[in-house]
Amino acid sequence: MRLLKEHGGDKYEFHMRETQTYDIIDDVAHLRSEIGILYLNSFNETIIRKTLKDNELTFVTLFKAKPHVFIGKDNPLAKKILSLDDLNPYPRLSYEQGSHNSFYFSEEILSTVDCDKELVVCDRATLFNMLIGLNGYTICSGVISEELNRPNIIAKPLGVDDYMEIGYILPGNLHPSQLTLSYIEILKGLV
Repeated sequence: MRLLKEHGGDKYEFHMRETQTYDIIDDVAHLRSEIGILYLNSFNETIIRKTLKDNELTFVTLFKAKPHVFIGKDNPLAKKILSLDDLNPYPRLSYEQGSHNSFYFSEEILSTVDCDKELVVCDRATLFNMLIGLNGYTICSGVISEELNRPNIIAKPLGVDDYMEIGYILPGNLHPSQLTLSYIEILKGLV
């Protein structure tokens, strides 16, 4: 929002795509997007880095985060320190990965952990509504916009030995536009 407020003016046309991991890489590689945001961890790093290299893209780390769980503020889990076992009775929500549904391109960390109740959605609004309505959860970085999602959604630390290295990708052979550089500065300011 800050980028729009600072650079939008009286008239503008920005495209902000929230899409699947493989599509983020493909969009930046084919210059449909100037920048993409994704994460690496010990599970997906080899595959993602190879895909980035094959597409001549660079990955720049913004920060490392411990895994968190997004839950509704009224979820019974809201008042405890969470383990994977605590999550078992609740529905896990995750994002659909389309035709490139390799678990290495999953939007959520720990996506291969067995789960009895799984709900796959294609957009954030549905995920958040189902998360609240079904007392579900999703595993994530813990970064949430308080302005947009508080107080209904909260982030709770998850007691697992893992990490999410959040960063952005850029075409390796092009210099970013001034607008992209401004966006990167805004991203750095959020860390």
